[in-house]
This record gives sequence, C-alpha cells and structure tokens, in this order.
Amino acid sequence: MYQTNPPRPPSEVLPTMYDLPSEDPQEPGLPDEFHDFQPQLLRETCQPPNYPTEEMFIGTDLNLYYDPRHRLWYKRPDWFLVLGVSRAQQQQDMRLSYVVWQEGMAPFLVVELLSPGTETEDLGQTPPDANKPPTKWQVYEQNLRIPYYIVFDRYENQLRVFQLVATQYQAVELPEQKFWFEEMELGLGVWQGNYQQTEGLWLRWYAATGNWIPTSEERAEQESQRAEQEHQRAEQESQRAERLAERLRAMGINPDEM
Repeated sequence: MYQTNPPRPPSEVLPTMYDLPSEDPQEPGLPDEFHDFQPQLLRETCQPPNYPTEEMFIGTDLNLYYDPRHRLWYKRPDWFLVLGVSRAQQQQDMRLSYVVWQEGMAPFLVVELLSPGTETEDLGQTPPDANKPPTKWQVYEQNLRIPYYIVFDRYENQLRVFQLVATQYQAVELPEQKFWFEEMELGLGVWQGNYQQTEGLWLRWYAATGNWIPTSEERAEQESQRAEQEHQRAEQESQRAERLAERLRAMGINPDEM
C-alpha cells in the first residue's frame, strides 16, 4: 500500500483481527482439561474492586499479535489480562485475537500454565535464534514490557511471579505461594480445593481480607444458605410467637385483642 499525504494512521493501514489468523493448525484445541478449567477459575474470580468488568479484557488461549513490523508473529498465552480496555458488548464484536497495535494497550499480566513440553520456553530458558521469531519470554519482557509474568507448575505445586524491573524480569520471592497486586487491589495465590468436581491445586484470586473470591457457583450456594438461614430464623420467630400466645391464652388473655 502506498503512503498518503498526510500519512494515514496505523489503525487504518495495519491488519486487524479480521485479517489475521486466529487459529494455529499445528496446535488445534486445548492440550488437556486442566488448561480448560484453570483459566475458567481465573476468569470467574478476577474481580478487582477498582476495575469494572467492562473495563478489562481477559484472553484465554487467544492469539496475541504484538509486532506491527512482523504482522503474522504472535504468542498464545494460556491466560492474560488487559486493564483499561473495553470488553465486547455485542457478540459480533467479540475478539478473534488480541492485536496490540489496534487495541493500543498491552496486557497487564500474563499467566502460563507449565507443562513438561513447554517448561523451557515458559521459564525463559530457550536461547534466542536470529532466524526465528523472539521467544515467549522476550516478547513479554522486551517487546510488550508486560509488568507481570506468572508461571504456575501444578506438578510441583509452585507459583512463580516475575515482575518487570527497569528492562528485565526479576523473580519475586513468594514464601506463601501468594502475590498481592496493588494496582488491582487483588491477590493471586495457590488454593487447595474442589473446582468443576475436581480436587486439586488451583490458581485463584483473593481479596484484601485474605478470603478467596467466590465463583458463581459458590455465590449461588452462599445465597441459598443465607436464604435458608433467614427462613429458619423466621420459623423460629413464628414458633416463639405461637408459644407466647399459648401462654397468654392459658392465663385467660386473648392475644388477638392485645
């Protein structure tokens, strides 16, 4: 495409998510059930008090296009969060991919779920190759400068947090397998529990109180328990009132006339 005078903005001349591939034919589908359930739990419990849900975008196993000079280069994080970007309000506007040069905002954090086959790349141990696109670590650290890079190894029960300090990721010491994000007023930690009828170790968000953010199923269960407790209190109050009425009648007093 020839250059115009004045030049047209990048949003008009660069490819959009409709022009770029959204699937990798060499890696169809998700690798296992854990890579399906864990992102769901992260999405359900990611509820920062200072960011409305409509002002943040969550991507799961979605192509992340990052370099307008190499427009077909992308990474595919297991889970990532972008703050300050509006989510789609209509189904036809839902993203096919996340294109950084169109969105104007890089992710705030990326989560990779460690697998034996991806451990080397996920931990930045893959040596750069000038004949290949940059590694995942290089893209997150140098190209996009994502503030936080999270790696979770469910086999070793290990959570790793890398924070961008100046121009490099620095490992954060985590004595309790938890990390607090001041920017979001929310924390991320390893939770032992049952999700999707599966017991195990899961990554999950928690509030300033230290309590885990409930899932939609847990909220419904809590509401049901509260309703049952209210019903029981009402029943007990009714029974107390009836016993009092019976005592008054035994004393020759009609409680209905009081």
